[in-house]
Amino acid sequence: MKRPEGVVVHLLLVAWLLAPAFAGSQPPEETPREVLTVATWGGAYEESQRRAYFEPFTKATGVVIETVHYDGGIKDLKNHLAGTEVQWDVIDMIQSDASVACDLGLLEPVDPGILVPAPDGTPAEEDFMEGAIQPCFITQIVFSTVIAYNDRAFPGEKPDSVEDFFDLETFPGKRALRRSPVGLFEWALLSLSVPREQLYDLLSTHRGLELASRRLDSIRDAILWWRSGEEPAALLASGQASMATGYNGRFFHARVMEGLPISVIWDGQLIGYNSWAIPRGTHQADQARAFIAFATRTERMADQANLISYGPTRKSAQRRIGLHTDTGVSMQPHMPTAPAHMDNAIFRDHRWYSKTLELREQWFQTWLKQ
Repeated sequence: MKRPEGVVVHLLLVAWLLAPAFAGSQPPEETPREVLTVATWGGAYEESQRRAYFEPFTKATGVVIETVHYDGGIKDLKNHLAGTEVQWDVIDMIQSDASVACDLGLLEPVDPGILVPAPDGTPAEEDFMEGAIQPCFITQIVFSTVIAYNDRAFPGEKPDSVEDFFDLETFPGKRALRRSPVGLFEWALLSLSVPREQLYDLLSTHRGLELASRRLDSIRDAILWWRSGEEPAALLASGQASMATGYNGRFFHARVMEGLPISVIWDGQLIGYNSWAIPRGTHQADQARAFIAFATRTERMADQANLISYGPTRKSAQRRIGLHTDTGVSMQPHMPTAPAHMDNAIFRDHRWYSKTLELREQWFQTWLKQ
């Protein structure tokens, strides 16, 4: 991607941005036009970021946000950093990926001192959820990977469990799964009645992976693979798949904003976290930190939560979740952390994911070739 002209480290801009009084003010006329490139996930999620973060940041600072598509993982970041010039300034990463990237030296440090206190003065360290503030990244949202289905595919009895996802006889049709070793293991074992508290201990053994493999074998011929977050809802809407795994906010958008006949099964939802990070070597690290400071302000995080059903990691922002900005739909019942959705939720073990990156990929590629 072509870099903008006049890209400089503008310390006065950063200082002005971090000042509490900047909100609602206009950018100084002399601010040079700059561009910050954010690697993020596209679709309805990126649209919510554009409205909650990118456009307000540009309005406040004059810095234009451009985006490049990113579908998660470490490989794409490594490949990008191996190029001749680092083009990405900010990257939106799954927490476990960010942790691995930090350990590998792929990310710039992020000083927690850039984080702005809550509106009531509560220090950021007390306002963010535990573990959100890390040396190389700031965790910003709670999301969930869930199972959903096309209502029209099942006019009678409706599926309502992870076990039903693997029941092709009672609930026939294609199953859409992300082409990545993420979530497959947990759902395979959960469908065999393995207690969720034991999932990661069992998956740390050869026996656990074998059990998961054999369970996935039972639906192998019915699987459709997807790579980008917007695909699962499209596969359900077109009738190509009767059930699909995907991100809860994308399914929310498909049903509430687009009126598609898609219902979510919250049983076995896999709760995860996304984080802002800065790729190592960007020439705009200071501006990137200024963006993260801006995007993690209470009001900005609450604005996103009122556009798409992903929960903010700040308590002060959680208290501001209300009605959808455009439709007036109450957002709390659609959040992955709503009490009604937590009975059989799986909290993604980011430590396990970080430690098994190569093992999972090797296992998955072997299974695909069988």
